[in-house]
Amino acid sequence: MSIRSVIYMSNRLKEGKISKLLFNLSLPATTAMMVNGLYNVSDTIFIGKGVGALAIGGLAIAFPIQMLIMGFAQMVGIGGASAISRSLGAEKKEKADEFAGNSFFSIFILSGLFAIFGLIFTDELLTIFGATEKLLPYAKDYITIIFYGSVFFSFAMMSNNIIRAEGNSKVAMFAMILGAGLNIIIDPIFIFLLDFGIKGAALATIIAQFISFCYVLYYMYSGKSSLKVKPHHLIPRINIIKEIFSVGFSAFARSSTSTIFAIVVNNSLRIYGGDIAITIFGIVNRVIAFLFMPIVGVVQGMQPIAGFNYGAKEYSRVKEVIKLSIITSTTIAILGWIIGESIPHIIIRAFTDNMNIVNEGSMVFRIVIAMIPLLGIQFVGATVFQSIGKAKPALILSLLRQFIILTPLILILPKIYNLELFGIWLSFPIADILASIITISLLKREVAKINLNVKSI
Repeated sequence: MSIRSVIYMSNRLKEGKISKLLFNLSLPATTAMMVNGLYNVSDTIFIGKGVGALAIGGLAIAFPIQMLIMGFAQMVGIGGASAISRSLGAEKKEKADEFAGNSFFSIFILSGLFAIFGLIFTDELLTIFGATEKLLPYAKDYITIIFYGSVFFSFAMMSNNIIRAEGNSKVAMFAMILGAGLNIIIDPIFIFLLDFGIKGAALATIIAQFISFCYVLYYMYSGKSSLKVKPHHLIPRINIIKEIFSVGFSAFARSSTSTIFAIVVNNSLRIYGGDIAITIFGIVNRVIAFLFMPIVGVVQGMQPIAGFNYGAKEYSRVKEVIKLSIITSTTIAILGWIIGESIPHIIIRAFTDNMNIVNEGSMVFRIVIAMIPLLGIQFVGATVFQSIGKAKPALILSLLRQFIILTPLILILPKIYNLELFGIWLSFPIADILASIITISLLKREVAKINLNVKSI
């Protein structure tokens, strides 16, 4: 990114209309994430319709392991991107290339080692993640292929962060859309036309990510990238790798807590509800994730606006973007809640024709999303503290709902008053209420400090 571009962006962040800025910065992230979310939903629909409802349960078991692979990619990607941005800002071009090269080396080694470990201990891993006798074959068929292609999968995700670090968000967005879009196209061909079953879904994922990987490599070596990674940059340097890992570890920690949550919820569902309960959760989880992708896009757009203006001591603009982000994200959450509460049968029926799952899943869906309108402020709260550089409350709020509150509730509530399976579903709205109360409390305290700063100026 040229100096002129940096000055232009700085002026926009400091002086541009907040609503327009938030829209423009949120749109690319929201678009890419919605396409990616659409792939996740369509993939599950194709598996449910083409293979069967239990295959969705198998996917629900395997997916957290896939998320762990993504966690490694995020760790290296975020750590590498941070170091590259700082190096480019300091005009240390060679150092930036070294960080990029060592990021490439690190992700190939990490993903390769994890793939070998996964292929050796596939059954044991899936059992830990809650696989039942009926779900194990589906989960194994899917995750085995993911392991074989995890290097390409990881590289495509990791490099997305690195491309953003040099200021080319459009290329990063296109790489993500390319992988997800191809997946949506290839999926039904492999599942329905070629009758590959759940293996076809995994194969489609790997092929799509491989093409995305090739596109990223082409971009990196086409001369369009400001980074020029040469063979000597790939030589591992302990001090560089240590810096990449130390900065990116918090992202991996958050991903790891999601993995722990998946182990707890899947095993609890296996004990109290069996295959059907795991399958229902697999469907409900995918739908909720898709419905609320725009909220993630909004807070990603909010982050640079809040961070820049906080650093520039433009506290009134920080307050304005927080307020607008809360209103926007809460509106999205309410719309998602209305859709979910109004037509749950239609939504669940899109994934399976098994009427037991449709009827029970519709009831579960309504319970789980009962307090979802509160989700917007939870996302905004965590991102506000990230934006202004307050790591401790940012980390607490990032882990609050799913790990600190929801995971213990899932372990405790089923044992109270013999609630059993219903206790698991009830944990979700209770966690939303508690997490929102804590988030609002911390956020109000921080906004009060910002108000004092505004008055002192």
